[in-house]
Amino acid sequence: MIGVTALARSVLADLCSCSSDPANRTRTSTLIMVAHAPTVKLAPSGQEMPLVGFGLWKVNNDTCADTVYNAIKHGYRLFDGACDYGNEKEAGEGIRRAIKDGLVKREEIFLTSKLWNTFHAKEHVKTLCKKQLADYGLDYFDLFLIHFPISLQYVDPATAYPPGWSTPEGKTITVDVPIAETWKAMEELVKEGLVKNIGISNFQGSLILDLLRVAEVKPAVLQIEHHPYLTQEALVQLCKQHEIAVTAYSSFGPMSYMELDFESAQKCPPLLEHDIIKKIASAHSKTPAQVLLRWATQRGVAVIPKSNNPERLEQNLDCCSFELTEEEVKQISGLNQGVRFNNPADYLNPPIAIFA
Repeated sequence: MIGVTALARSVLADLCSCSSDPANRTRTSTLIMVAHAPTVKLAPSGQEMPLVGFGLWKVNNDTCADTVYNAIKHGYRLFDGACDYGNEKEAGEGIRRAIKDGLVKREEIFLTSKLWNTFHAKEHVKTLCKKQLADYGLDYFDLFLIHFPISLQYVDPATAYPPGWSTPEGKTITVDVPIAETWKAMEELVKEGLVKNIGISNFQGSLILDLLRVAEVKPAVLQIEHHPYLTQEALVQLCKQHEIAVTAYSSFGPMSYMELDFESAQKCPPLLEHDIIKKIASAHSKTPAQVLLRWATQRGVAVIPKSNNPERLEQNLDCCSFELTEEEVKQISGLNQGVRFNNPADYLNPPIAIFA
């Protein structure tokens, strides 16, 4: 269910109590944006997650703290990170500075992180989660996801961190740790108050159904690659049937992968320059980026774009202020080619074809 959060209602009350002191003006304008931001209620916790957030993938370490701080200043409340991104200490610095400066309270931030593949064994899940929280300098995550349904050989963080796909010797080695084992360890994080919600990322339908059979705490969120070239409509519908919220990454399609020189990204026309997207954007006096984000959010899918540009920061956050027509949604969805850019079968050696 999409709605306005209890937090937003309290924000509206805060607006009434704000004085005309110039020191409060930044917080007041930010509160106005947050108060009107749509959210999705997560099951089973009932916590409300912003529908538009800020993704931390590929945010440079030297600018990450300032980037997060400025995003909070512009009204962002959902931040999506992972230990694999290698910038959690810096992201935590930005969040803590914003809290210290009175821009936001901790309970107003929705922070997501992820369990990396080399920590799937039950004895490693909690250890990693606590390390990540220590890096952020915070007491809990609002959402903690299994990053990929791939169990890899454990690598001691003291040897190599942030973790990657390969051992220090350059080998990608899978191990026999079932998802059920990892999930039970994830559930312990909820019981101990280290995380409020747990979820999954890059899972397909059959694996989700299998997980639901053993889950005591059901997954609250599925995060997937999702854009007009890869609509995954059946998977999104399956999640709706089981009250699992969906978050999209790579909402702009090939853009994030072109600089990585992924062959699949080089072959696809950039979505931000596609004639259909540009025509719809012009009809609404919006940017192509806003149209792509609205295509997702209007269908109940959360988005986590990022930008260092202040104007684009505000535009992305404001992507829910207009409505696409039913025909426009169909036109955008009609661009689907089933093209996946983030596919371990393409970039690992040996390939791991989890989406086969």
